[in-house]
Amino acid sequence: MSTTERPRILVVGGGYVGLYAARRILKKMRYSEATVTVVDPRSYMTYQPFLPEAAAGSISPRHVVVPLRRVLPQAEVLTGRVTGIDQDRRVATVAPLVGEAYEVPFDYLIVALGAVSRTFPIPGLAEVGIGMKGVEEAIGLRNHVLEQLDKADSTTDEEVRRKALTFVFVGGGFAGAETVGEVEDMARDAATYYPGIRREDMRFVLVDVADRILPEVGPKLGEWGLEHLKKRGVEFHLKTSVESCVDGHVVLSNGVVADSNTVVWTAGVKPNPALARFGLPLGPRGHVEVEPTLQVKGTATVWAAGDNAQVPNLVAGEGDWCPPNAQHALRQAKHLGDNVIAALRGFPQVDYKHANKGAVAGLGLHKGVAMMRFGKLTIKLKGRLAWYMHRGYHGMAVPTWNRKIRVFADWTLGMFLKREVVSLGAVQNPREEFYEAARPVSAAVSGAGQGPAAPAGRKTEERHRATAG
Repeated sequence: MSTTERPRILVVGGGYVGLYAARRILKKMRYSEATVTVVDPRSYMTYQPFLPEAAAGSISPRHVVVPLRRVLPQAEVLTGRVTGIDQDRRVATVAPLVGEAYEVPFDYLIVALGAVSRTFPIPGLAEVGIGMKGVEEAIGLRNHVLEQLDKADSTTDEEVRRKALTFVFVGGGFAGAETVGEVEDMARDAATYYPGIRREDMRFVLVDVADRILPEVGPKLGEWGLEHLKKRGVEFHLKTSVESCVDGHVVLSNGVVADSNTVVWTAGVKPNPALARFGLPLGPRGHVEVEPTLQVKGTATVWAAGDNAQVPNLVAGEGDWCPPNAQHALRQAKHLGDNVIAALRGFPQVDYKHANKGAVAGLGLHKGVAMMRFGKLTIKLKGRLAWYMHRGYHGMAVPTWNRKIRVFADWTLGMFLKREVVSLGAVQNPREEFYEAARPVSAAVSGAGQGPAAPAGRKTEERHRATAG
């Protein structure tokens, strides 16, 4: 990290708000007017609306992420976590991936930590659950589902087979409905390559405490999406919660039981809990309280937006808040960037105001729902046309032309080539095979019966303990 006498704009978080706000500031900033520093534990931003398609193999996972250093060449990018903020001294404590923590001074602060998965104390969830907040989880889910088909096709044990072919999804919002639609599509295609597996052998279950799915697109389109997925064989349990999922034995509040190796958790998000250590005013649900200008209440040099902020919705009126979606996050980020530049130059702040333009959702290949607003006119679409709207909107919304071209290239190739259905589960633990080959030699040389440290992975550790004993 370089030192500078110029004012420092510290951006905590490199997601939607952090990336777009930093780009906006760098674009409008005069040469040497300020230093922009972005801190995030990952060196890339993930375009989350594409995660279901990445899980289904429609988009390469590398094209779902945007490298921060490449997109922000004029900014300092620090890979680490901000563990604390001292507003009196105007310094942030950064814990890097390796080494000791250090302090970074700042003059202006942007809080863009985003959200994390909202979970509940359900027995077994931490051990068997799979989230859908990052590209790593999307890749893991894809490999995991295809591995279950491999298991089911290679066993004669009906109980093992049934558990492998049962897939439970918790949450019926955008993430849940899109993920179950895309994964069901992929599994249906993959089943054609397995002589012993038919689509009828698989069980897809979606659970939600609400009474409908896809509330973002309205009740009518949500009902169409529900009926469409039912026709594809998805089993729904609405107004229902998960009581337990120990060892994959999923017990629902309505008495239904399902044994499954796959429990995908998409039941909403909550503000990043790290906000509690920043000394900022928080709302009842942990969001940073901000003014319509996106300035944190009680401050003049701290801003927040996106999923970790409680932003007043001036279009809806008093007491309403902007929903935590990509549409608002992108626009809030740009508005925030403009206000930071205004503060840097001594100009007044401007309130954020944006009317919802609608929502789009993909439910698998050539299937989707869309609600578009043009002033007082609302257009509702479903099926293939809505799916084109979904891809067109997000294809243009993903940042940088580099990523846009790559994503559209993936889609174009998908029109002529069949979907890849190979599992690369070994990439999640690449050293396991080498360890198994090297361990006996190391053990013989040492004479202690112990090899080098086993690679991460419960299976490998168990083998190591068994052989060492």
